Amino acid sequence: MKKSLIALALSASAVFSAQAADIVDTAVSAGNFKTLVTALTAAGLVDTLKGPGPFTVFAPTDAAFAKIPKTDLDALLKDKAALTKVLTYHVVPGRVMAKDIKAGSVKTVQGGSVTLATMGGVTVNGAKVVAADVAADNGVIHAVDTVIMPK
Repeated sequence: MKKSLIALALSASAVFSAQAADIVDTAVSAGNFKTLVTALTAAGLVDTLKGPGPFTVFAPTDAAFAKIPKTDLDALLKDKAALTKVLTYHVVPGRVMAKDIKAGSVKTVQGGSVTLATMGGVTVNGAKVVAADVAADNGVIHAVDTVIMPK
C-alpha cells in the first residue's frame, strides 16, 4: 500500500511538472519555433516570457521566419532594439483563447496595435493563425504563418 501511494504521488508530480511549462518552454517543446526562441534569446526576452504573465503570443513559426530574406533576418537578429520591437509586437497582455478573439484592434506589449480578424479563420494583421490555443502555464500561443512588422 505504501509503495503504491509513493508511486501515485511520483506520477502525479510528473504529470504536474509536465503541464507546468511557460511560454518559452512550450515553444521549445513544440519544435517549430526554433527561430523565435533564438530571436527571444537575442532580444533578452526569455525571462520576460518565462514570467508570470499571462501573455498571448502570436508566435511566428520557423516557416514564417523563413519568408524573411536571410540577410534581413540576420540583420534583425543583430539589432536588439529593432528585434525587441518586432517580437513584443506579437505579444498581447492577458490570456486570449481563440474562441474569445473578436475582430478589431488590440494593443500589443510593444505599444502599437494589431488588427484581428475572424472571417475564414483568425488573422492578426493578415498573418493567419495556423495553430491556436497552445496552452502554457503563463499564457497561450497562437502560431502564425507570417512575421508581423510594427509600423
